Amino acid sequence: MDFSSLTDALSSQNYAKIPDICETLMLQVAAQGIAFQDDWPYAIHLLGHIYVNDINSARFLWKTIPVAIKESRPEVAAAWKIGQNLWTRDYAGVHDAIHEFNWSPEAHCIVAAFSELYTKRMFDLLVSAYSTISIQDAALFLGMNEDDATNYVLQHGWIVDANSRMLTVKRQAVAAEQKLDPSKLQRLTEYVFHLEH
Repeated sequence: MDFSSLTDALSSQNYAKIPDICETLMLQVAAQGIAFQDDWPYAIHLLGHIYVNDINSARFLWKTIPVAIKESRPEVAAAWKIGQNLWTRDYAGVHDAIHEFNWSPEAHCIVAAFSELYTKRMFDLLVSAYSTISIQDAALFLGMNEDDATNYVLQHGWIVDANSRMLTVKRQAVAAEQKLDPSKLQRLTEYVFHLEH
């Protein structure tokens, strides 16, 4: 099997393309009747779906992986553990699953990128859902210890109350920029003119 396109995506850190590349390759080898299960990079394939937040596809892929491979490749099981925690919305469990396994060099790169992306996603969730939150809960969501979580949110302009150990969330200013297209303005003018006359 030729995994050059997958290797290229990994080396260029274009992790969002991994699911599509894997699905295409899997369809090609299956159409040719080649037994591919023993050589298939299931961990990378699962992590690709997880990276693009396609937990349903990761779940269905997990169901198709032969039991012998699930039992003989701990990295595949570790990748799925991340997916399970995402599925059950166990935010702290996601971070634990990321950090508790010694990933291979190929998987480590995508796991590290996902970890950063997931922390950003959780931070955005906190910004949109809370006006105040305890340091302990923020640390749990961000997968950090309390000091690191406090420093992280302080860098984003949040306010900390040391007495109550609460954080006040600073909402990000949303700049809604409207672009005025001259042709649309012209059509609107003509339409209004037509209605008035």
